[in-house]
Amino acid sequence: MNGFALFILIALLVEHGLHWFASWLNLGALRTDVPAAMRGVYDPDSYRRSQEYTRASTLFSYVTSTVDLATLLLFWFAGGFGWLDRWVRSFGFGPVLTGVLFIAALLIGKTLLALPFNAWSTFVLEERFGFNRTTPATFFADLGKGFVLSALLGGPLLALVLWLFLHLGDSAWLWGWVAVTAFLLGVQVILPIWILPLFHRFEPLEDGALRSALERYAGRVGFELGGIFVIDGSRRSNRANAFFTGFGRTKRIALYDTLVERQSVPELVAVLAHEVGHSQRRHVPKMLVLSILHTGLMFFLLSIVLEQAGLFAAFHVAEPSVHAGLVFFTLLFKPIETILGMALGALSRKHEFEADRFAVETVDEPEALATALEKLSTDNLNNLTPHPFFVALHHSHPPVLERLRLIRMAPGSNA
Repeated sequence: MNGFALFILIALLVEHGLHWFASWLNLGALRTDVPAAMRGVYDPDSYRRSQEYTRASTLFSYVTSTVDLATLLLFWFAGGFGWLDRWVRSFGFGPVLTGVLFIAALLIGKTLLALPFNAWSTFVLEERFGFNRTTPATFFADLGKGFVLSALLGGPLLALVLWLFLHLGDSAWLWGWVAVTAFLLGVQVILPIWILPLFHRFEPLEDGALRSALERYAGRVGFELGGIFVIDGSRRSNRANAFFTGFGRTKRIALYDTLVERQSVPELVAVLAHEVGHSQRRHVPKMLVLSILHTGLMFFLLSIVLEQAGLFAAFHVAEPSVHAGLVFFTLLFKPIETILGMALGALSRKHEFEADRFAVETVDEPEALATALEKLSTDNLNNLTPHPFFVALHHSHPPVLERLRLIRMAPGSNA
């Protein structure tokens, strides 16, 4: 076992242990009594069910991550990467198509391995706690559509990246960065028009008190709504949500039908105000810029790693190649990805606080944002007392109790 193999093995085991430790701390942070701030919101039965859901989902996550790691290690040490590389090369295709087949085979294998776990999560775990509304037909249709989209969009992009590294030498990483950046920006434009409608039905919000209130708020804060749509989230889950998507003329807000059913008009205006806060504070472009810079860094480091013959030997691959190097690179830099992920998570949580404050300062009924979050928390059986380390490792949103405390302390709140 060479130095690359030893480093990657230790990194994988440490990362798994880190997530297990965070989950253990998180379960230990569960409290028997409903926190004072949520008494009257959570009844004892719903609070007990939220803790049961946290325990069940934590156990399920641990099992799936352990199986993933064990499968990877078994495939690695049994010489699976070397065997797969020899097999795809045996077809005699050029290096680009060979590379696409190599990576596609790994992704298909990973998808098939995850399939029974995803089915269990949907039809057993989520069903047990009253969330699932997905039928088997919808489940497999989504799987098929996702596969086709990956092939149509990801396949050509992967082929282009492989071609660039095969033909452009030292500048390949730069052109690869440009290509992926153009792809990311393009997806943001076509996502609400062509991709999301493949999975969800978008219906324009009908005229009435809600639409008038949302348009009136948007006009008051100078935010141009490209469209307000109701999305059929209830076809798949009992959970509620809302989001903005798209840029410029394709920009639109989508409200889950489950959200519209359960929230009052002032609460829905507050939810919209929170999303507008993300836009007005330019959180989306900021995160997009960071994503682009992150991509550039990864491409630059990849260009260095591809020159390291020891990395390929670590995975029993006799002939170095761009496609194998790309896969091994993702494993080698997992520790960096974990650290960067925690940093981006912290920034995301900061953005959520900023969007909450914007909403409180601009809506007519600031308390409506707090009651909207309380309803979402109870409906989704959120863990009210997550451990700070678990939050740092996994959460893109702050714990609901922190959000409620700051909302009710913010200037303009009448709580």
